[in-house]
Amino acid sequence: MPVKPLSFLLLQGVSSPFFARLADALRECGHKVHKVNFNAGDLVFWFPRSHRTHFRGNLEQLPEFLKSIWQEFEITDQILFGDRRPVHRAAFDKAEQFGVRTHVFEEGYFRPFWVTLEREGVNGHSLLPRDPDWFRAAAGCLDAQPTEKPKRFHSAFRKRAAYDVLYHVAGLINSVLNPRYRIHAPITAPVEYAGYLSRFARLPKWRTRDAELINRLCKEAPKHPFFLLPLQLNSDAQIHHHSRFDNMHQVIESVLESFADNAPSGARLLIKNHPLDMGLVNYPRHIRKLSKRLGLEGRVEYIETGNLDQALGSAAGTVTVNSTVGIVALEKECPTLCLSDPIYNLPGLTDQGDIDNFWQEPVKPDQNLFEAFRKVVIYATQINGGFYCHNGISLAVENAANMLSTDQSPLQYLLEACPP
Repeated sequence: MPVKPLSFLLLQGVSSPFFARLADALRECGHKVHKVNFNAGDLVFWFPRSHRTHFRGNLEQLPEFLKSIWQEFEITDQILFGDRRPVHRAAFDKAEQFGVRTHVFEEGYFRPFWVTLEREGVNGHSLLPRDPDWFRAAAGCLDAQPTEKPKRFHSAFRKRAAYDVLYHVAGLINSVLNPRYRIHAPITAPVEYAGYLSRFARLPKWRTRDAELINRLCKEAPKHPFFLLPLQLNSDAQIHHHSRFDNMHQVIESVLESFADNAPSGARLLIKNHPLDMGLVNYPRHIRKLSKRLGLEGRVEYIETGNLDQALGSAAGTVTVNSTVGIVALEKECPTLCLSDPIYNLPGLTDQGDIDNFWQEPVKPDQNLFEAFRKVVIYATQINGGFYCHNGISLAVENAANMLSTDQSPLQYLLEACPP
């Protein structure tokens, strides 16, 4: 049970019933809960619950609106998904001035059975220290605690897609309900769905082709080493707000230029698309043009699908901006270089050198340090559960409600027990 009742404000969540069910659980714990809806999709998942306010203003009016909500409902804590959404930036930036704690949900750093919950920011805003010695010490503080194994569940993509369609169909009345609202995604829902339908129709053909290519690269790896470049979504906040790149075209061009100038002549580069890419960008054509210009024809391969674990198990190294694929690569003992500064970009884990040198002498991760990193990050920031299926949501709601009800977060406990 909580030490004292809290007053929570829920802002925008994922396109699923997760936030609504979390609110119900927090009320059962004795807390007060109020919700701000920004569009019709938010309202659909909240219905028929009361204790809500609809924001119909523009972003310039949002700071004063939030201030009035914080004061009127005596808010102690606010909960949101993604700290870089336009409707969240004022809440994220100003809350501390009014004594309001911020709890941020995000997709899991470790997947698929975890989601992220941190106080005061995630990803580039995470309060996790960037000192490998701290992770070793903090892991030691947790030695007496049992290693948590997540409860597994199946999250079908069709369920997530159905929730997303419901959210955007409801958005058809935004012109009446809130004409000033602008969705944070750069692509409209109809264009997005058309892209998905076209891409998914071709997946069966791609799976066979890509599996054969990965098998061949792995077989030839001893003689012709290959490096992996996993693509991220162009809409990813990790790219726009936590890197020097604007899109994946820039990433591909930067990596290929370095590879052309510095990689061993027999080395190859495998570029893998993101599994949730909408298929609206013609990456193969872009890669072919760059390869021809840089003299890399026959040395750069592109896949849409494929067994990532298999590729990482044989790859000479992985180059990523800040994708969670980097964590998977480290787990597979694959040398990894980051083009920005994700939470796992630590001396001893990722290669701290220049990308030009990485092709010649990639540095393997310290597996003892990685085990310490994983243990600490899961304890401090991950909760078992998911956002888009019944069992996953139930797990996430139960575990999140327990964490949100405590005065001290798991990370705060570690920071006090093992000061950086």
